[in-house]
Parts: sequence; C-alpha cells; structure tokens
Amino acid sequence: MKILAASDFHGFKSTLEAFAQKAETTKAEIIVLCGDITNFGTEKQAKILLSPLTKLKKPVLFVPGNCDPPSLVDMNFGNIKCIHGSTFIYEDSVFLGVGGSPRTPFNTFFEMDESEIFEVLCKAVGNLGSGMNKRKIIVVSHAPPKDTKVDKTYFGEHVGSIGVRKFIEEYEPVLVLCGHIHEAKGVDKIGDTLIINLGAARHGNYVAINIAEEKINANFNVLR
Repeated sequence: MKILAASDFHGFKSTLEAFAQKAETTKAEIIVLCGDITNFGTEKQAKILLSPLTKLKKPVLFVPGNCDPPSLVDMNFGNIKCIHGSTFIYEDSVFLGVGGSPRTPFNTFFEMDESEIFEVLCKAVGNLGSGMNKRKIIVVSHAPPKDTKVDKTYFGEHVGSIGVRKFIEEYEPVLVLCGHIHEAKGVDKIGDTLIINLGAARHGNYVAINIAEEKINANFNVLR
C-alpha cells in the first residue's frame, strides 16, 4: 500500500494545490492529512482549501488540527473523509484518527483533555468489533505521542499527547502519522510502532510511505 501524507498547511492555498498535483501524479492509493488545514479559519475556508483534492480518484483521509475549527469532524464531501473518532478500511489495514491537540497555554481552536483523546481513539477501535484483530491499525493523529523524538520543541520540551501514547502502548498500531510540532519532523518508535512526524507542509514537507508485508518505508520530500 502506498500512502502520500502531509500535515500543517496553515491556510497556504498554493501549497495545498501543489500537494494535490503531487497526489494526482503519484501512484499513492491513499492520501492522508494530519490537520491544521486552516490557520484559525472557518469550515468554509477549509472546504475551499481541500477542494483541489476532490479531483483525485482516490480516498483523502484527514483529521482537524488544533488550528482548525472543531466542526471539521463532521465534514465529509466527495472522496474526502474526516476520520476523527472513526475508521476507514483499506485492504488489510484500518485507518483511525484523532484531531485537535492536548491542552496548550494558547487556547487554540481545537483542544481536548488527554482522557478524551484516548477515548476518541478507543471508540474508533470499538466500532470495528471482532474484525479489528484481522487488520493492521494505522493511526492518523494531529498530535504526536508524548516523550518521543517527534514531539520535542526547539526549547527541548516534550509536548506530545499522553492519550495518543497510551493508545499506542495498549493497541500496538503498525504506524502513527502525525504533525503539530513542526520542528520535530522525523521518525521514532514505541515498541514495534513506527511514528512519523510529517513536518510542516507550509514549508513544503510531505512524506511518501510504502507498506509491503511487514516493512514500512518512508521517504521525506519537499514540494517544489
């Protein structure tokens, strides 16, 4: 399975258009966006920003970021689906998501308590029933898990989500895609779970991911 993923566009329309063009020419089967589509914008603005991706003949999965309005959790149109608290099954994998972020000092648009973040992910898993054990779990989260290489700020503070980390430790997904902390672009692992912070798309960052059998390869790229 081939995934094209990006996060943290922060309202840069030209970047979303360039990413849509890249998604159209790539052989990726699934497109994933890990939030902050807008920069404290509206649902209408988010829909306009995402509209170039509606031309793709492939699913586009997203979660809102903490700089997006919480109302995006109910926004689905065309091939674009929000998976905050829900799932999307593709072949032998299941994508499930959580948007927003843990509480911050900045009182941004979409913040939750850690217990709620964990509950959102658990609810999504619960909806799968007995079929969960037959599929690989891929988590799409705006916030990275706490105390990893991919949640560390310029000041050396780990500001990721305790709830996301707890879910990883209990359910052992094969892959977690996230963003939020722009300067923490990169990879880390918790147990056997690979975690990829995609970096900020507003700076041109995106990642091409290939999952074949038990191997996951991630190639970091820059839009030009």
